[in-house]
Amino acid sequence: MTDPQTTKKKKGQLRRASADPVKTQQQKGREGGITLQGAFKYISALVLLAALVLVHKHDPTILTNLLDSWIGFSEHWETFQPGPAIDNIGRLPADVPKRDAVVSAFKRDAMGDDEYHPISQKGSNLSQAGGIGYTVIDSIDTMLLMSLDQEHARARSWVANKLSFERDGNFNTFETTIRVLGGLLSAYHLSSGDPIYLEKATELANRILPVFESPSGLPHPMINLAAGTGVQNSDFTGLVSTAEVSTLQLEFKYLSHLTGNDVYWKSVENVMRIIKAARLPHGLASIFMSVEEGRYVTSAIRLGSRGDSFYEYLLFKLKPVKNGSEPVYSDMYDDAMAAIHNHLIQKSTKSKMTYTAELIPEEDASGEVSWRLTPKQDHLVCFLGGSLMLGATRTGALIHPVSVPPRHKELTASGQRDWKTGVELVKTCMDTHDTATGLSPEIVHFRIASDGMDSNSMAPADWYIKGARPGAFPPYDARYMLRPETVESLFLAYRLTGDQLYRDHGWNIFQSIEKHCRVPTGGYATIVNVDEVPARHEDKMETFLMSETLKYLYLLFDDSDTLPLDRYVFNTEAHPLPIFEPTIRTGFS
Repeated sequence: MTDPQTTKKKKGQLRRASADPVKTQQQKGREGGITLQGAFKYISALVLLAALVLVHKHDPTILTNLLDSWIGFSEHWETFQPGPAIDNIGRLPADVPKRDAVVSAFKRDAMGDDEYHPISQKGSNLSQAGGIGYTVIDSIDTMLLMSLDQEHARARSWVANKLSFERDGNFNTFETTIRVLGGLLSAYHLSSGDPIYLEKATELANRILPVFESPSGLPHPMINLAAGTGVQNSDFTGLVSTAEVSTLQLEFKYLSHLTGNDVYWKSVENVMRIIKAARLPHGLASIFMSVEEGRYVTSAIRLGSRGDSFYEYLLFKLKPVKNGSEPVYSDMYDDAMAAIHNHLIQKSTKSKMTYTAELIPEEDASGEVSWRLTPKQDHLVCFLGGSLMLGATRTGALIHPVSVPPRHKELTASGQRDWKTGVELVKTCMDTHDTATGLSPEIVHFRIASDGMDSNSMAPADWYIKGARPGAFPPYDARYMLRPETVESLFLAYRLTGDQLYRDHGWNIFQSIEKHCRVPTGGYATIVNVDEVPARHEDKMETFLMSETLKYLYLLFDDSDTLPLDRYVFNTEAHPLPIFEPTIRTGFS
């Protein structure tokens, strides 16, 4: 018999084992006929059902408590949450030493231009015409949250005196909106209304507005900030990413709220009207749309890159409304979550881990398109676990607010479904951190019955890094880019449950980042192989380390009075904005 502890220690090695790429997903067949074992299972199920009926008649709460335990709920806070209880004012208290350790890590970072290269200690810009402060602006609200007054004063001075949007170069519409516009708006709010941030945000938004001047109304993927013209992406001519066009709404709507100018609101609201009208029969979104026609084009369907934040914003980020909600977005969210469960949620072969697959279109000689289910999950998908848990307490709640953690009777059937799936997805994402470095790879593939690995004694039980072979240069899938998605879900899960387990996982990830990504020259670098120690570094520090990863870790260990989830919403770059009462209502249904 294999010792479980031995198996766990070897898991990181098994992930690196040579594995053939997964090329197809075959339907699982069922053998005909009834075996003696099958008949026994059937009779046992009937006996169990009869027993449960008798138990329910005697004491209905017994089954309710069993259901709560299975789904991940609890009728009593103390039975669910093994860590520190809510304090006497109804707050999850801070873990001050761990929170302060995250602050120290943030202070070691250096501000570059658009991007920072920590090994060479140089900055670089995204355009030859000059940068627009991606690194600085992406970091300001984190400085304000951490009360880093000196660092904030330096950053504010840079914004006031050096930031210029008069750049004759092409910038990604989506990235510029979520990082720079979102960062300025969050800084404006958290600085108690410093006018310099709103002034710069308004200027930038006005320069971005021409992207909406397309035949369909979908925004162009690039913007020339100096010329004020939308630009096509040369790699995907005529196409726009679904995630990118649907993830501009929060920033532009909040700016309308602040300025009273509804042009920002109407521009992005029209995008959602177009997307709703383009709905595909199954309710899922392909990752590309036609900027000319405003419809989906045949392309992959996934919850990772180019698809992720479409679903993220449907959840709660397009409904910044106090004391109510926009019904159209609730309907779109419910529709999308049902489709995800019907088509993309899968279970791994051995441990029955919950994961999300992708649908890949394939065209035959006659032009007929079929869809191949592929067991591939990006690290980007790990936002979904915590977001589903949050959605269950919002769109799936029968009462407001729900308990912490929620009782199953407080949620609708769909809310219970989403909560259970969210909890399981967080567990799966944590399992992908079971590597030599303790960090999750960019992409994992899950085992399926037809992958041909069963004859390989070194094959992993549930998931593996595709193309990873001992001695070979690691594939792109094996890297860790300082991404925040897992810690985002841990933050949300902890706030919604108070379960110490989520803080423990977050602390382990933080320690792994400190150990393997921190470089002696200052800052943190991408590592090219999560299953290699000592880690090899790539000379690049993504700005989302400061705006998202370290911010979510800080919030995970801070008390729950900081940015409470019923008063704040985070954009997809983790810039917090207040939930507000809009004066403009949705213009479509």
